[in-house]
Amino acid sequence: MALPSGASATARMLTVPALLLLLSSAALLVFLILPSLSPSPAAHLCACSPPTTTHTTTTVTTTTTTASPAPVTTSPADVAWLKSQLASNSLPLLASHDAWHRLRKGINPRTREQQLFDINRHHGISHYPDEEATNHTALPCPGELLVEEHHSNYGEPWAGGRDVFEFLANASALTPRDQVLEIGCGTLRVGLHFIRFLEAAKFHCLERDELSLMAALRYELPAQGLLYKRPMIVRGEDMDFSRFGDTVMYDLIYASAVFLHIPDKLVWTGLERLAGKLRPQRGRIFVSHNIKFCSRLGGDECTRRLTELGLEYVGKHTHDSLLFNHYEIWFEFRRPKV
Repeated sequence: MALPSGASATARMLTVPALLLLLSSAALLVFLILPSLSPSPAAHLCACSPPTTTHTTTTVTTTTTTASPAPVTTSPADVAWLKSQLASNSLPLLASHDAWHRLRKGINPRTREQQLFDINRHHGISHYPDEEATNHTALPCPGELLVEEHHSNYGEPWAGGRDVFEFLANASALTPRDQVLEIGCGTLRVGLHFIRFLEAAKFHCLERDELSLMAALRYELPAQGLLYKRPMIVRGEDMDFSRFGDTVMYDLIYASAVFLHIPDKLVWTGLERLAGKLRPQRGRIFVSHNIKFCSRLGGDECTRRLTELGLEYVGKHTHDSLLFNHYEIWFEFRRPKV
């Protein structure tokens, strides 16, 4: 049946708003239903098939960064840098003793003698009352060592120990794993640098002087924080190395200004006992200042004696000091490859 024209217009007017409402409702319904129809995240992560028992081993390659060992020798670049620092801080090289003393501003210098007097008088520095005076120090140290009198015992600046270490470590291509023996280490002027460089228990020393041993063991090792390195320092003379063990092999044996004060016969006794303990080919013996124990025999006789011991003379070296006008002469020996 046909609708009257007025009714058709009314129907069209009602149909457009209804259609818009219907479309809006449908869009809202789709928006609400879609999340439930979408697969959940867990569905993506979970395998549809049952899990297998196969184990996959993943190899991970890691790179271990090992710190480079500290350099043994001060380089020209190090020296240039230090000089630039002195210049930038207006610290010139002083030409006179008086000029040095004029720099003392706000400093109260005390000699070792004055320091020692105060330590003995007050039983220490900031000290506990008398009844508690001995209860708080793990390693009581004599005042003479605390003021470092032993740094002057051997006539040369204490700093020279570093020069000796640098020369010997470089000349022997020393590594921290190597075994080192010093004949006559004294107060460890040189030895401290070897102990610090080497792995624990790799430094041996034979020393006959009681005062020097006191300084080394009761002051230097604790003060330098090197007790954990466990050096083996033995009191003895007559070149008796038996306490170091029968199986030890040395990569470096050295005597710094020691053979000067030992009778030639005893030096040869020591070399005889040590020759078999020197690592063949690579191992070195260094003697400083002179080799009169050898040269007094004459060249041919010295060579013969060395050959009998399984040693050979390598050569003579001169090494300059870094800090003061001084040089040392060293003589090198080795054990040829068998």
